[in-house]
Amino acid sequence: MNVLQKLRIDPFLVILITVVIIASFFPCEGEAKTWFQYLTTAAIALLFFMHGAKLSRHAILAGIGHWRLHLVIFTSTFILFPILGMGLSFIVPEWMSPTVYMGFLYLCVLPATVQSAIAFTSVAGGNVAAAICSASASSLLGVFLSPLLVGLLIRTHEAGGHPDTWQAIKDIILQLMVPFIVGHLSRPLIARWVEKHKKWVNMTDRSSILLVVYVAFSEAVVEGIWHKIDAYSLLMIGIVCCILLALVLMINVYSARLLGFGKEDEITIVFCGSKKSLANGVPMANVLFPAAIVGVMLLPLMIFHQIQLMVCAVLAQRYAQRLSAKKAE
Repeated sequence: MNVLQKLRIDPFLVILITVVIIASFFPCEGEAKTWFQYLTTAAIALLFFMHGAKLSRHAILAGIGHWRLHLVIFTSTFILFPILGMGLSFIVPEWMSPTVYMGFLYLCVLPATVQSAIAFTSVAGGNVAAAICSASASSLLGVFLSPLLVGLLIRTHEAGGHPDTWQAIKDIILQLMVPFIVGHLSRPLIARWVEKHKKWVNMTDRSSILLVVYVAFSEAVVEGIWHKIDAYSLLMIGIVCCILLALVLMINVYSARLLGFGKEDEITIVFCGSKKSLANGVPMANVLFPAAIVGVMLLPLMIFHQIQLMVCAVLAQRYAQRLSAKKAE
């Protein structure tokens, strides 16, 4: 077991931080910036095409009958999180800048992760079939719901955002929804290839995210991000992320128990209802928000992503140990 595994640090996060450092010292500017923006647009389209291609209809239908469980998870993802996000407004501007706060609101409207939610549910001994169905459906709904929630909760025009709402909607449809739908409709033709080359598909996903982060932070560096975000601001983002995750986990646990769900379903609710997707969030932010603020707005999501992985890894092991002890008895 290497050091990163012992510390429960996602190696991809280390690469992500490295890309931010590179962008801080070597931001893309001038003609190179234009080519990188074209490349980023193509990468985002490819990313959502692959998301659509990987989404199995069987996975969506497999546990769809367990509607009460899915309703609780979707409520946590798309209602509880945004409510808690709006509740953070009282700490602006004392604890964080308005732009960072918008980053937290954006984090709160994103869909759940798919891979890690299912993996943690499996390790903890939860209802894996329901987790597959719920996480997949959350990812699908997020492509449509998250931009709508952004429009409701985040007034991007105050931070220099898209002045033309219809143009923003057009960008979302062309760059996110169309590739996603085309990818899913193409699944019967390319499903076997996708399954056979999962490693390369995952590398494509992550490479796209790294490219978007590099371009976003390059723009942010040119705009003076490190004059606006200091060590204190990063610390406060980390603290608020911990508080936000703790509240969601606690509410999900007690809600599952009050509603009479069994332990397996409780585990599924806890892990599927507390996740936020970095894979969906990074490219979507690049479409929804102006380049000048994307880098700052992604900081809460990047930090929350690592914290959720570390905390849920510990929780999954504890659930698994309790389940093993109960079976032994």
